[in-house]
Amino acid sequence: MDNRKQILRRNKTIATGMMIGAAILFVIARTQKGTGVWEWVAAFAEAAMVGALADWFAVVALFKHPLGVPIPHTAIIKNKKDAIAGNLANFIRDKFLDTETLLRKLREQNAAERLASYLMSSNNADGIATGLTRILSDSLGFISDDRVQKVLGSVVKERIDTFDLSSAAGTLLDTLRNDNRHQKVLDEVLNRFAVWLATPEAQTSLANAIDTMIKQDYPLLTVFIQNREQFSQGAGEKIARKINAYIQEVNNDPDHTLRQKFDNSVTDMIGRLRSDTLLREKIEAIKLEAVNNPSLSEYVNSLGNNLKNWLSNDLKQPNSKIHRNSAEMLSGIGRTLAHNRELKESFNQHLEKLVITYADTARTTIARHISETVKTWETDEYVNEIELSIGSDLQFIRMNGTLVGGIIGLLLHSVSLLLK
Repeated sequence: MDNRKQILRRNKTIATGMMIGAAILFVIARTQKGTGVWEWVAAFAEAAMVGALADWFAVVALFKHPLGVPIPHTAIIKNKKDAIAGNLANFIRDKFLDTETLLRKLREQNAAERLASYLMSSNNADGIATGLTRILSDSLGFISDDRVQKVLGSVVKERIDTFDLSSAAGTLLDTLRNDNRHQKVLDEVLNRFAVWLATPEAQTSLANAIDTMIKQDYPLLTVFIQNREQFSQGAGEKIARKINAYIQEVNNDPDHTLRQKFDNSVTDMIGRLRSDTLLREKIEAIKLEAVNNPSLSEYVNSLGNNLKNWLSNDLKQPNSKIHRNSAEMLSGIGRTLAHNRELKESFNQHLEKLVITYADTARTTIARHISETVKTWETDEYVNEIELSIGSDLQFIRMNGTLVGGIIGLLLHSVSLLLK
Protein backbone atom coordinates (compact mmCIF):
# COMPACT_ATOMS: atom_id res chain seq x y z
CA MET A 1 0.00 0.00 0.00
CA ASP A 2 1.14 3.57 -0.72
CA ASN A 3 2.81 4.95 2.41
CA ARG A 4 0.79 8.13 2.04
CA LYS A 5 -2.44 6.14 2.35
CA GLN A 6 -1.24 4.54 5.58
CA ILE A 7 -0.29 7.90 7.11
CA LEU A 8 -3.59 9.49 6.00
CA ARG A 9 -5.62 6.62 7.43
CA ARG A 10 -3.70 6.76 10.71
CA ASN A 11 -4.14 10.51 11.14
CA LYS A 12 -7.82 10.31 10.23
CA THR A 13 -8.29 7.63 12.87
CA ILE A 14 -6.53 9.75 15.51
CA ALA A 15 -8.51 12.90 14.65
CA THR A 16 -11.83 11.03 14.58
CA GLY A 17 -10.94 9.24 17.81
CA MET A 18 -10.27 12.58 19.53
CA MET A 19 -13.64 13.92 18.30
CA ILE A 20 -15.47 10.83 19.56
CA GLY A 21 -13.51 10.98 22.83
CA ALA A 22 -14.59 14.60 23.36
CA ALA A 23 -18.23 13.61 22.75
CA ILE A 24 -18.03 10.70 25.23
CA LEU A 25 -16.34 12.91 27.81
CA PHE A 26 -19.07 15.52 27.34
CA VAL A 27 -21.81 12.92 27.91
CA ILE A 28 -20.08 11.59 31.04
CA ALA A 29 -19.60 15.10 32.45
CA ARG A 30 -23.26 15.96 31.88
CA THR A 31 -24.42 12.79 33.62
CA GLN A 32 -22.47 13.98 36.66
CA LYS A 33 -24.71 17.08 36.79
CA GLY A 34 -21.74 19.31 35.82
CA THR A 35 -20.77 20.00 39.44
CA GLY A 36 -17.31 20.38 40.91
CA VAL A 37 -14.48 19.33 38.64
CA TRP A 38 -16.99 17.85 36.20
CA GLU A 39 -18.17 21.37 35.53
CA TRP A 40 -14.70 22.12 34.08
CA VAL A 41 -14.59 18.80 32.24
CA ALA A 42 -17.98 19.50 30.66
CA ALA A 43 -16.84 22.97 29.52
CA PHE A 44 -13.67 21.50 28.00
CA ALA A 45 -15.46 18.57 26.33
CA GLU A 46 -18.29 20.69 24.92
CA ALA A 47 -15.96 23.23 23.30
CA ALA A 48 -13.58 20.46 22.10
CA MET A 49 -16.48 18.60 20.50
CA VAL A 50 -17.69 21.77 18.74
CA GLY A 51 -14.18 22.56 17.51
CA ALA A 52 -13.66 18.99 16.31
CA LEU A 53 -16.97 18.94 14.43
CA ALA A 54 -16.33 22.35 12.84
CA ASP A 55 -12.85 21.38 11.63
CA TRP A 56 -14.09 17.97 10.45
CA PHE A 57 -16.72 19.73 8.34
CA ALA A 58 -14.16 22.19 6.94
CA VAL A 59 -11.64 19.49 5.99
CA VAL A 60 -14.21 17.13 4.51
CA ALA A 61 -15.85 19.99 2.56
CA LEU A 62 -12.62 20.49 0.65
CA PHE A 63 -12.82 17.04 -0.95
CA LYS A 64 -16.45 15.87 -0.80
CA HIS A 65 -19.97 16.63 0.47
CA PRO A 66 -20.08 16.01 4.25
CA LEU A 67 -22.22 12.92 4.95
CA GLY A 68 -23.11 12.93 1.22
CA VAL A 69 -25.34 16.01 1.59
CA PRO A 70 -24.79 18.45 -1.34
CA ILE A 71 -24.40 21.52 0.83
CA PRO A 72 -23.42 24.63 -1.20
CA HIS A 73 -19.71 25.42 -1.34
CA THR A 74 -18.62 21.92 -0.38
CA ALA A 75 -16.59 19.40 -2.43
CA ILE A 76 -14.62 22.48 -3.46
CA ILE A 77 -11.61 20.74 -5.03
CA LYS A 78 -13.85 18.41 -7.02
CA ASN A 79 -16.18 21.13 -8.32
CA LYS A 80 -13.43 23.67 -8.99
CA LYS A 81 -11.07 21.37 -10.89
CA ASP A 82 -11.00 23.46 -14.07
CA ALA A 83 -10.56 26.72 -12.18
CA ILE A 84 -7.79 25.22 -10.04
CA ALA A 85 -6.05 23.91 -13.18
CA GLY A 86 -6.16 27.33 -14.82
CA ASN A 87 -5.03 29.19 -11.70
CA LEU A 88 -2.19 26.73 -11.09
CA ALA A 89 -1.00 27.06 -14.68
CA ASN A 90 -1.18 30.86 -14.53
CA PHE A 91 0.67 30.93 -11.20
CA ILE A 92 3.53 28.85 -12.59
CA ARG A 93 3.58 30.90 -15.80
CA ASP A 94 3.63 34.30 -14.06
CA LYS A 95 5.72 33.53 -10.96
CA PHE A 96 8.16 30.80 -12.04
CA LEU A 97 8.52 31.28 -15.80
CA ASP A 98 8.39 35.06 -16.06
CA THR A 99 11.07 36.31 -18.49
CA GLU A 100 12.72 38.63 -15.97
CA THR A 101 12.75 35.88 -13.35
CA LEU A 102 14.37 33.44 -15.76
CA LEU A 103 16.98 36.04 -16.81
CA ARG A 104 17.79 36.85 -13.19
CA LYS A 105 18.24 33.18 -12.33
CA LEU A 106 20.30 32.63 -15.49
CA ARG A 107 22.67 35.46 -14.60
CA GLU A 108 23.00 34.23 -11.04
CA GLN A 109 23.93 30.74 -12.23
CA ASN A 110 26.54 31.87 -14.82
CA ALA A 111 25.56 29.09 -17.22
CA ALA A 112 28.79 29.19 -19.24
CA GLU A 113 30.96 28.73 -16.14
CA ARG A 114 28.81 25.90 -14.84
CA LEU A 115 28.74 24.17 -18.22
CA ALA A 116 32.53 24.45 -18.53
CA SER A 117 33.06 22.98 -15.06
CA TYR A 118 30.58 20.21 -15.75
CA LEU A 119 32.12 19.20 -19.08
CA MET A 120 35.68 19.31 -17.72
CA SER A 121 34.81 16.42 -15.42
CA SER A 122 35.73 13.22 -17.26
CA ASN A 123 32.84 11.38 -15.59
CA ASN A 124 30.30 13.95 -16.78
CA ALA A 125 31.71 14.07 -20.32
CA ASP A 126 31.73 10.28 -20.41
CA GLY A 127 28.13 10.17 -19.19
CA ILE A 128 26.94 12.57 -21.89
CA ALA A 129 28.92 10.65 -24.52
CA THR A 130 27.24 7.45 -23.35
CA GLY A 131 23.83 9.06 -23.76
CA LEU A 132 24.71 10.36 -27.22
CA THR A 133 25.98 6.97 -28.39
CA ARG A 134 22.80 5.30 -27.11
CA ILE A 135 20.68 7.78 -29.04
CA LEU A 136 22.80 7.19 -32.15
CA SER A 137 22.57 3.42 -31.72
CA ASP A 138 18.79 3.55 -31.31
CA SER A 139 18.53 5.88 -34.30
CA LEU A 140 20.44 3.40 -36.47
CA GLY A 141 17.98 0.69 -35.53
CA PHE A 142 15.07 2.98 -36.36
CA ILE A 143 16.56 4.03 -39.72
CA SER A 144 17.28 0.40 -40.64
CA ASP A 145 13.59 -0.48 -40.43
CA ASP A 146 12.28 -1.32 -43.92
CA ARG A 147 9.22 0.88 -43.43
CA VAL A 148 11.35 3.85 -42.45
CA GLN A 149 13.72 3.17 -45.35
CA LYS A 150 10.77 3.21 -47.73
CA VAL A 151 9.49 6.53 -46.41
CA LEU A 152 12.95 8.11 -46.37
CA GLY A 153 13.64 6.91 -49.92
CA SER A 154 10.34 8.35 -51.10
CA VAL A 155 11.01 11.70 -49.39
CA VAL A 156 14.57 11.94 -50.74
CA LYS A 157 13.43 11.08 -54.26
CA GLU A 158 10.65 13.65 -54.08
CA ARG A 159 13.10 16.29 -52.87
CA ILE A 160 15.57 15.50 -55.65
CA ASP A 161 12.83 15.52 -58.29
CA THR A 162 11.66 18.98 -57.22
CA PHE A 163 15.18 20.36 -56.67
CA ASP A 164 16.04 22.99 -59.29
CA LEU A 165 19.68 22.07 -59.94
CA SER A 166 20.15 24.70 -62.67
CA SER A 167 18.99 27.60 -60.49
CA ALA A 168 21.00 26.30 -57.55
CA ALA A 169 24.14 26.12 -59.70
CA GLY A 170 23.45 29.64 -60.99
CA THR A 171 23.04 30.96 -57.43
CA LEU A 172 26.27 29.24 -56.38
CA LEU A 173 28.21 30.80 -59.25
CA ASP A 174 26.66 34.19 -58.51
CA THR A 175 27.75 33.87 -54.88
CA LEU A 176 31.28 32.94 -55.96
CA ARG A 177 31.37 36.00 -58.21
CA ASN A 178 30.78 38.33 -55.25
CA ASP A 179 34.02 40.10 -54.25
CA ASN A 180 35.71 38.40 -57.23
CA ARG A 181 35.93 35.11 -55.39
CA HIS A 182 35.55 33.28 -58.69
CA GLN A 183 38.90 34.83 -59.72
CA LYS A 184 40.45 33.23 -56.63
CA VAL A 185 39.10 29.92 -57.82
CA LEU A 186 40.72 30.55 -61.19
CA ASP A 187 44.02 31.39 -59.44
CA GLU A 188 43.88 28.16 -57.46
CA VAL A 189 43.18 26.07 -60.57
CA LEU A 190 46.00 27.73 -62.54
CA ASN A 191 48.46 27.39 -59.66
CA ARG A 192 47.70 23.72 -59.19
CA PHE A 193 48.09 23.20 -62.95
CA ALA A 194 51.44 25.03 -62.85
CA VAL A 195 52.66 22.86 -59.98
CA TRP A 196 51.69 19.75 -61.90
CA LEU A 197 53.44 20.96 -65.08
CA ALA A 198 56.66 21.43 -63.11
CA THR A 199 56.81 17.73 -62.21
CA PRO A 200 58.89 15.28 -64.30
CA GLU A 201 55.83 13.06 -64.69
CA ALA A 202 53.88 15.90 -66.36
CA GLN A 203 56.72 16.78 -68.70
CA THR A 204 57.21 13.12 -69.62
CA SER A 205 53.48 12.88 -70.40
CA LEU A 206 53.78 15.96 -72.63
CA ALA A 207 56.83 14.49 -74.37
CA ASN A 208 55.01 11.22 -75.05
CA ALA A 209 52.00 13.12 -76.37
CA ILE A 210 54.25 15.14 -78.74
CA ASP A 211 56.03 12.01 -79.93
CA THR A 212 52.72 10.26 -80.60
CA MET A 213 51.40 13.33 -82.47
CA ILE A 214 54.53 13.44 -84.68
CA LYS A 215 54.24 9.77 -85.59
CA GLN A 216 50.52 9.96 -86.35
CA ASP A 217 50.08 13.41 -87.88
CA TYR A 218 53.53 14.20 -89.30
CA PRO A 219 55.18 10.87 -90.22
CA LEU A 220 57.62 12.57 -92.68
CA LEU A 221 59.19 14.56 -89.82
CA THR A 222 60.37 11.33 -88.23
CA VAL A 223 62.83 11.00 -91.14
CA PHE A 224 64.48 14.34 -90.36
CA ILE A 225 64.42 14.08 -86.54
CA GLN A 226 67.29 11.81 -85.60
CA ASN A 227 66.73 11.62 -81.84
CA ARG A 228 62.98 11.91 -81.64
CA GLU A 229 62.75 10.96 -77.95
CA GLN A 230 65.18 13.66 -76.87
CA PHE A 231 63.42 16.17 -79.16
CA SER A 232 60.02 15.32 -77.67
CA GLN A 233 61.39 15.60 -74.11
CA GLY A 234 62.88 19.01 -74.80
CA ALA A 235 59.70 20.18 -76.50
CA GLY A 236 57.64 19.04 -73.49
CA GLU A 237 59.87 20.97 -71.09
CA LYS A 238 59.68 24.12 -73.24
CA ILE A 239 55.89 23.88 -73.52
CA ALA A 240 55.64 23.47 -69.75
CA ARG A 241 57.84 26.55 -69.19
CA LYS A 242 55.80 28.59 -71.66
CA ILE A 243 52.51 27.60 -69.98
CA ASN A 244 53.92 28.36 -66.51
CA ALA A 245 55.16 31.74 -67.73
CA TYR A 246 51.68 32.49 -69.04
CA ILE A 247 50.14 31.44 -65.73
CA GLN A 248 52.49 33.78 -63.86
CA GLU A 249 51.50 36.56 -66.23
CA VAL A 250 47.82 35.95 -65.46
CA ASN A 251 48.50 35.81 -61.70
CA ASN A 252 50.39 39.12 -61.75
CA ASP A 253 47.82 41.02 -63.80
CA PRO A 254 44.35 41.49 -62.19
CA ASP A 255 43.08 42.92 -65.50
CA HIS A 256 44.48 40.18 -67.73
CA THR A 257 42.46 39.28 -70.82
CA LEU A 258 42.02 35.69 -69.58
CA ARG A 259 40.47 36.98 -66.36
CA GLN A 260 38.06 39.18 -68.31
CA LYS A 261 37.08 36.28 -70.55
CA PHE A 262 36.63 34.04 -67.50
CA ASP A 263 34.47 36.67 -65.82
CA ASN A 264 32.35 37.04 -68.96
CA SER A 265 32.00 33.26 -69.21
CA VAL A 266 30.86 32.98 -65.60
CA THR A 267 28.34 35.82 -66.07
CA ASP A 268 27.05 34.23 -69.25
CA MET A 269 26.77 30.82 -67.58
CA ILE A 270 24.79 32.28 -64.67
CA GLY A 271 22.32 33.82 -67.09
CA ARG A 272 22.00 30.63 -69.12
CA LEU A 273 21.49 28.49 -66.01
CA ARG A 274 18.57 30.70 -65.07
CA SER A 275 16.95 31.35 -68.42
CA ASP A 276 18.28 29.03 -71.15
CA THR A 277 15.51 26.45 -71.54
CA LEU A 278 17.60 23.96 -73.51
CA LEU A 279 20.51 24.03 -71.04
CA ARG A 280 18.13 23.70 -68.08
CA GLU A 281 16.43 20.71 -69.73
CA LYS A 282 19.81 19.03 -70.37
CA ILE A 283 20.88 19.52 -66.75
CA GLU A 284 17.52 18.21 -65.51
CA ALA A 285 17.85 15.15 -67.76
CA ILE A 286 21.36 14.46 -66.44
CA LYS A 287 20.08 14.80 -62.86
CA LEU A 288 17.19 12.38 -63.40
CA GLU A 289 19.41 9.91 -65.22
CA ALA A 290 21.87 9.93 -62.32
CA VAL A 291 19.11 9.56 -59.72
CA ASN A 292 17.39 6.71 -61.55
CA ASN A 293 20.61 4.90 -62.46
CA PRO A 294 20.38 1.45 -60.77
CA SER A 295 24.15 1.08 -60.49
CA LEU A 296 24.52 4.46 -58.81
CA SER A 297 21.60 3.75 -56.44
CA GLU A 298 23.10 0.38 -55.55
CA TYR A 299 26.49 1.97 -54.92
CA VAL A 300 25.02 4.69 -52.70
CA ASN A 301 22.99 2.10 -50.77
CA SER A 302 26.06 -0.06 -50.27
CA LEU A 303 27.98 2.94 -48.92
CA GLY A 304 25.11 3.73 -46.56
CA ASN A 305 24.87 0.13 -45.36
CA ASN A 306 28.64 -0.07 -44.85
CA LEU A 307 28.56 3.13 -42.81
CA LYS A 308 25.63 1.90 -40.70
CA ASN A 309 27.32 -1.46 -40.11
CA TRP A 310 30.56 0.21 -39.07
CA LEU A 311 28.75 2.59 -36.73
CA SER A 312 26.67 -0.22 -35.26
CA ASN A 313 29.69 -2.46 -34.66
CA ASP A 314 31.71 0.37 -33.15
CA LEU A 315 28.92 1.43 -30.80
CA LYS A 316 28.68 -2.13 -29.44
CA GLN A 317 32.34 -2.20 -28.46
CA PRO A 318 33.28 -1.36 -24.85
CA ASN A 319 36.10 0.85 -26.18
CA SER A 320 34.00 2.49 -28.89
CA LYS A 321 35.92 5.07 -30.93
CA ILE A 322 32.79 7.17 -31.33
CA HIS A 323 32.20 7.15 -27.58
CA ARG A 324 35.82 7.99 -26.80
CA ASN A 325 36.01 10.77 -29.37
CA SER A 326 32.69 12.21 -28.20
CA ALA A 327 33.88 12.30 -24.58
CA GLU A 328 37.18 13.92 -25.60
CA MET A 329 35.34 16.47 -27.73
CA LEU A 330 33.01 17.39 -24.85
CA SER A 331 35.92 17.71 -22.41
CA GLY A 332 37.73 19.86 -24.96
CA ILE A 333 34.70 22.13 -25.27
CA GLY A 334 34.64 22.46 -21.48
CA ARG A 335 38.35 23.37 -21.30
CA THR A 336 38.05 25.88 -24.13
CA LEU A 337 35.00 27.47 -22.52
CA ALA A 338 36.69 27.60 -19.12
CA HIS A 339 39.81 29.41 -20.36
CA ASN A 340 38.21 31.81 -22.82
CA ARG A 341 36.47 34.74 -21.14
CA GLU A 342 35.09 36.19 -24.38
CA LEU A 343 33.62 32.82 -25.36
CA LYS A 344 31.89 32.54 -21.97
CA GLU A 345 30.47 36.04 -22.29
CA SER A 346 29.25 35.27 -25.80
CA PHE A 347 27.66 31.98 -24.64
CA ASN A 348 25.82 33.70 -21.77
CA GLN A 349 24.65 36.57 -23.99
CA HIS A 350 23.28 34.23 -26.64
CA LEU A 351 21.58 32.15 -23.94
CA GLU A 352 19.90 35.30 -22.63
CA LYS A 353 18.78 36.18 -26.16
CA LEU A 354 17.24 32.73 -26.49
CA VAL A 355 15.36 33.22 -23.23
CA ILE A 356 14.12 36.66 -24.30
CA THR A 357 13.07 35.35 -27.71
CA TYR A 358 11.34 32.14 -26.67
CA ALA A 359 10.41 32.57 -22.98
CA ASP A 360 6.94 34.02 -23.60
CA THR A 361 6.03 31.33 -26.10
CA ALA A 362 7.48 28.56 -23.93
CA ARG A 363 5.83 29.64 -20.68
CA THR A 364 2.45 30.05 -22.39
CA THR A 365 2.80 26.58 -23.92
CA ILE A 366 3.84 25.04 -20.58
CA ALA A 367 0.97 26.75 -18.76
CA ARG A 368 -1.51 25.51 -21.36
CA HIS A 369 -0.08 21.99 -21.08
CA ILE A 370 -0.43 22.01 -17.28
CA SER A 371 -3.99 23.33 -17.43
CA GLU A 372 -5.13 20.90 -20.14
CA THR A 373 -3.42 17.95 -18.43
CA VAL A 374 -5.08 18.63 -15.07
CA LYS A 375 -8.46 19.08 -16.78
CA THR A 376 -8.16 15.65 -18.41
CA TRP A 377 -7.58 13.87 -15.11
CA GLU A 378 -10.41 11.74 -13.80
CA THR A 379 -12.12 13.81 -11.11
CA ASP A 380 -12.07 11.12 -8.41
CA GLU A 381 -8.43 10.27 -9.18
CA TYR A 382 -7.53 13.96 -9.09
CA VAL A 383 -9.30 14.51 -5.74
CA ASN A 384 -7.73 11.38 -4.23
CA GLU A 385 -4.25 12.45 -5.35
CA ILE A 386 -4.62 15.87 -3.73
CA GLU A 387 -6.02 14.32 -0.55
CA LEU A 388 -3.08 11.93 -0.38
CA SER A 389 -0.71 14.87 -0.80
CA ILE A 390 -2.16 17.25 1.82
CA GLY A 391 -4.87 15.24 3.62
CA SER A 392 -2.53 13.96 6.34
CA ASP A 393 -1.53 17.50 7.31
CA LEU A 394 -5.17 18.59 7.29
CA GLN A 395 -5.95 15.96 9.92
CA PHE A 396 -3.66 17.82 12.29
CA ILE A 397 -6.01 20.79 11.88
CA ARG A 398 -8.81 18.55 13.20
CA MET A 399 -6.62 17.36 16.11
CA ASN A 400 -5.53 20.90 16.97
CA GLY A 401 -9.12 22.13 16.60
CA THR A 402 -10.24 19.58 19.20
CA LEU A 403 -7.55 20.56 21.71
CA VAL A 404 -7.69 24.32 21.08
CA GLY A 405 -11.50 24.21 21.25
CA GLY A 406 -11.32 22.49 24.61
CA ILE A 407 -8.83 25.05 25.96
CA ILE A 408 -11.02 27.90 24.75
CA GLY A 409 -13.97 26.23 26.48
CA LEU A 410 -12.02 26.27 29.77
CA LEU A 411 -11.13 29.94 29.30
CA LEU A 412 -14.73 30.88 28.57
CA HIS A 413 -15.92 28.90 31.62
CA SER A 414 -13.37 30.78 33.78
CA VAL A 415 -14.56 34.15 32.45
CA SER A 416 -18.20 33.21 33.12
CA LEU A 417 -17.35 32.32 36.73
CA LEU A 418 -15.54 35.61 37.23
CA LEU A 419 -18.47 37.58 35.86
CA LYS A 420 -21.02 35.97 38.27
